[in-house]
Amino acid sequence: MNSLPIDAALPALFKALQDRNEVVLQAPPGAGKTTRVPLALLDQPWLAGQTIVMLEPRRLAARAAAERMAKELGEQVGETVGYRIRLESRVGPKTRIEVVTEGILARRLQDDPSLDGVGLIIFDEFHLRNLDADLALALALNGRELFREDLQLKVLVMSATLDGERISALLNGAPIVSSEGRMYPVDVVWGKSPQPGEYIEPRVVSTCIDVLEEQEGSVLVFLPGQAEIRRVHRDLEEWLSKQPSDHASQILLCPLYGELSLTEQRTAIEPAPSGKR
Repeated sequence: MNSLPIDAALPALFKALQDRNEVVLQAPPGAGKTTRVPLALLDQPWLAGQTIVMLEPRRLAARAAAERMAKELGEQVGETVGYRIRLESRVGPKTRIEVVTEGILARRLQDDPSLDGVGLIIFDEFHLRNLDADLALALALNGRELFREDLQLKVLVMSATLDGERISALLNGAPIVSSEGRMYPVDVVWGKSPQPGEYIEPRVVSTCIDVLEEQEGSVLVFLPGQAEIRRVHRDLEEWLSKQPSDHASQILLCPLYGELSLTEQRTAIEPAPSGKR
C-alpha cells in the first residue's frame, strides 16, 4: 500500500481503541482516513473476528470507499469489503467491512439494537452532521448500553474539521487522535472580492476558463448547490462549443450532485480517459 498521512496516527489510534470504547479521530481532507483506517483495524485483537460497519453519508462516497478498499486488498467488492446503499447491496458471507449510508444504518439499529456480530462502528465525515447520523449514533450508544456485555461495541468518530473537543464531550471525554498533513500540497490564490449583488457563476466560469487555458490537468470546482452547478456547467458548455474542435475534444464537463444517477456521478469522479481531462 502507498504511504498516506494518516499512517503516522495509526499507532495512537490502535492504543486509544484498545483502552477505550469511544475514540475521536481528527484528520484533514486527503489524509486517507476513510480507506486506510478500516483496513488497518481489521486484525486488531479487541475486534475478535467481528465486523466493522462504517457510516458514509453520501451514496457515491460509500460505494467509492468500498471499491477502493477492495482494490487495496486485491479483491472484488462483496468479499472482505462490501457496501449497502439505497436500492443496492454488495456484501457476501465473508464480508467483514460494510460501508453503509445513514438510512441503512439507522434502520439496522432499529431492527437489531445490539448489532450482534459488529465490533466497531465508524462514523466518517461526522462534520457533515445531520439528523440521521445523530440518530444512528444515539441508537448505537443506547443499544450497546442495554444489550452488549461481553464484547463491547466500539465507536470511532472521524471528522475533517477542528471540532474534536466538542465531539469528545458528546462521548464522555473520548480521547482525540489527530493526524496532520494532506496527501497533496494546496496553494491558496485569492481573487477579487465579489461586489454586492454580484452572482457567483460568471466569476467561477471565468476562473475555470483561465485555469483550463493555463494548466494541463483536470479541474475540480466546488459550488454552493445544484442550481449553481447546472448554470456553470451550461455556461462552460457554451464556451467550449466555440473552441477549436481539437481543443474542445480534450475537455469533458462532468456535473456532480446527489440527484444524478450513480453512473453519472461515477463518471465525474473516475480518472479522465487518456488524452482527456
